[in-house]
Amino acid sequence: MDSIDRAILDLLQWDGRMSNQELAERVGLTPAPCLRRVRRLEADGVITGYGAVLDPVSMGRAFEVIVYADLVAKDLATVEAFEERLAGMPEVLELRRMFGIPDYFIRVGVEDLAAYERWLTAKLMGDPAISRVDSRLTMKVLKAMR
Repeated sequence: MDSIDRAILDLLQWDGRMSNQELAERVGLTPAPCLRRVRRLEADGVITGYGAVLDPVSMGRAFEVIVYADLVAKDLATVEAFEERLAGMPEVLELRRMFGIPDYFIRVGVEDLAAYERWLTAKLMGDPAISRVDSRLTMKVLKAMR
């Protein structure tokens, strides 16, 4: 991967709908070699897909909370069941199993504080696998990956 590939990736990361013509102009290539590079990056698995960036307010997910959670038991069945359950929840925007403490980093997006409380008490804290939950409310998003 060279500097042109990296420039292509930077531009597509911020605007995946950019035309090949514009992309080529911005990285200093003609359209045919630019398209070949994009196709190669896709084939090599560097570009794994394209998607829409959604407005969290319009989607009812403007209230974001970072949740740190620990499990009571760390056996494979408990971990897999917990992860599958949380990954299937539409409120869970991001779910990471961590090394050390906490066991999980969970980014939750809901409409407001009342919706978060309902999700937390009914869906997360109601899970017998949970031993501890620590919530951090987002004041302002300063930078986010698209």
